Amino acid sequence: MREARVSLRSGLPGLLGPFRPHLAGILALSLLAAPLALLLPVPLKIAVDSVIGDQPAPGWFAMLLPVALSKTALLVACGALLIVATLLVYLRGMASWLLQTWTGERMVLDFRGRLFDHAQRLSLGYHDTKGAVDSVYRIQYDADSAQHLVINGLAPLISSLFTLLGMVAVMALLDFPIAVVALLICPVLYGLMWHYSPQLRERWDEVKTLDSAAMGVVQEALSTLRVVKAFGGETREQGRFLAHSRRRVEKLLGLVKIESRFDLFVGMTLAAGSAAVLVLGILHVQAGRLTLGELLLVMTYLAQIYEPLRTMSKKVADVQKSLASLRRAFDLLEESREVPEAEHPLALRRARGEIVFDNVSFRYSAGQQVLDGISFQAPPGCKVGIQGRTGAGKSTLMSLLMRFYDPQQGEIRLDGRNLRDYKLDDLRDQFAIVLQEPVLFSTTIGENIAYGRPGASIAEIRRAARLASADEFIESLPEGYDTTVGERGMMLSGGERQRISLARAFLKDAPILILDEPTSAVDTATESAILEATERLMEGRTAFLIAHRLSTLEHCDLRLEVRGGRLLPIPAAGRLEPAP
Repeated sequence: MREARVSLRSGLPGLLGPFRPHLAGILALSLLAAPLALLLPVPLKIAVDSVIGDQPAPGWFAMLLPVALSKTALLVACGALLIVATLLVYLRGMASWLLQTWTGERMVLDFRGRLFDHAQRLSLGYHDTKGAVDSVYRIQYDADSAQHLVINGLAPLISSLFTLLGMVAVMALLDFPIAVVALLICPVLYGLMWHYSPQLRERWDEVKTLDSAAMGVVQEALSTLRVVKAFGGETREQGRFLAHSRRRVEKLLGLVKIESRFDLFVGMTLAAGSAAVLVLGILHVQAGRLTLGELLLVMTYLAQIYEPLRTMSKKVADVQKSLASLRRAFDLLEESREVPEAEHPLALRRARGEIVFDNVSFRYSAGQQVLDGISFQAPPGCKVGIQGRTGAGKSTLMSLLMRFYDPQQGEIRLDGRNLRDYKLDDLRDQFAIVLQEPVLFSTTIGENIAYGRPGASIAEIRRAARLASADEFIESLPEGYDTTVGERGMMLSGGERQRISLARAFLKDAPILILDEPTSAVDTATESAILEATERLMEGRTAFLIAHRLSTLEHCDLRLEVRGGRLLPIPAAGRLEPAP
């Protein structure tokens, strides 16, 4: 099945789709700001012309009053109108704030979930090349730009545009030449935005990349802190971090210089427009074309015209920042899975466990050949021992079996069908794996054992722990199965972590088992206990046992050696031989 690629242009509508009603509400509340803004200076105009001066009150205002009012009462009515208009402005602001917050946070949450799901399903090769921190940064920080772009960027821009149009229309009714003069600055502002937008977007992209790199140094140093301390590398790692951070500061300062120049030119352009309108307005008052109150109204509206123009100009920098981040996030979604699922995959409940490698060859991206023409057959229930030096390709063989990668040549069959034919989740559910370096999560022992079967009962978890010879040490802990193991299980010893990993495999009860050097990092006494547990675990299952030492594989039905990317049989009396 060909996977659809997601770009910023094609992905943004899909991101906004579920929130269209909420965005429409935000836009409506934003548009309501324009008439309220038009209403706010009206009481001042009436007070100046009709209370201080002798102009009659506007007809629509007089219709709102039950009787003809004295100047004092008219002044009180103007004050009341100002209070009502201000209250409406703040009520609109509260409603808009609440709706924007809810919509923005839910949008970011959904987007982050989508990015995280996609990142997990990308191949190991992608993460080996890019590093996990790059994906973490895009999920946690770049995804937040969706909210900033749509809620804090586009919505204010649209609202500012409608406010601008409303203000210009009213000003044109009051004094058309002044409205024309006020708008003469628009082409200048557009030219400034057109000139500076690409520069801002490019600089923000560079800053984000350096942010991610600095974060990668921190994560790498802290996750390998024992090695850093052992080799006295703290100062060296500090230097790496500061080098990336200093480059980021330099880029950010350059960005601020560009934004400052842009802001200066915008401010001077708006000041020039205000000065032109002020001069023309005074001349019109002197000529009797405008009253003093109308001039005050015009100048107030001018400030409100230029405020949306200032807002739109200011938002250019924010929008470019958000676009740079959002593009990085969508770039992650655009990455194709290297092990795509078939268009109509086969469901698989429980496999019999027959495995066939048929002339399988594999190389990592832009790398040398790792496996070359691998062929062998393992019947259901067969115990396959694989021996070889470090880097020979043993673990890669198992990664292909679980479809972490796909071979470039040949095929791997499970129960007579190509692995590519099966639904990927169903396929991987057929495997239980115990690694050389056991992987535990920073949660309780019970939850770690039940990772492959989240709904398992405590009785099932205890039984699996007993089979893995782990129950005794777990019960000796103060909180037993509720003991938190710490990050990557570092609160436990290596042997304890390995036995919990074995218990996880027992509980999953998968038909195919992969044991990748399960005893290489433990002492002799612990190794004996783990080997006994692995013997129990392999019963009735197709099992692959990877080891450096041949003695570890002596009970296997089929023993193979990986050497130089090729498979060599290890002959022994009564043993199965690999398929030709």
